[in-house]
Amino acid sequence: MKINKNIIKELTDYLNEFNLTEIEYTEKDTKIKVSKSISTTLSNPSNQSSSVIKTKNEIKNSTAGIEIKSPIIGTAYLAPEPGAKKFVDLGKKIKKGDTIMIVEAMKTMNHVPSTADGIVKEICVEDGQPVEFGQTLIIIS
Repeated sequence: MKINKNIIKELTDYLNEFNLTEIEYTEKDTKIKVSKSISTTLSNPSNQSSSVIKTKNEIKNSTAGIEIKSPIIGTAYLAPEPGAKKFVDLGKKIKKGDTIMIVEAMKTMNHVPSTADGIVKEICVEDGQPVEFGQTLIIIS
């Protein structure tokens, strides 16, 4: 199978032009998927909340538990509504199937369930933060 490099180049240009993180192209039995990761920086670190924002490498290095990952791309919310009690807190015991947070995608609120029983060891995202598919949301032990 010969891959048309022009298609990959064009898809990459679309990623940048439309500020996308992923694009997929399918023609007959050929499927090409191009994606990029986005790193965010804080313009004023003094306004950062007590939660720690970690890079993917730091998360992998500190992982000594079960990672619960985002099933979709969207915006993560730690509580059902502004000002309400969070679904999970550090040190809280959770059961498989408990809602750990909501990921909003296209105005639809998607409850993310825990995939295992455990105690919340780390919350890896902040309220209102954009998340990618497969990004670690929390770590339980």
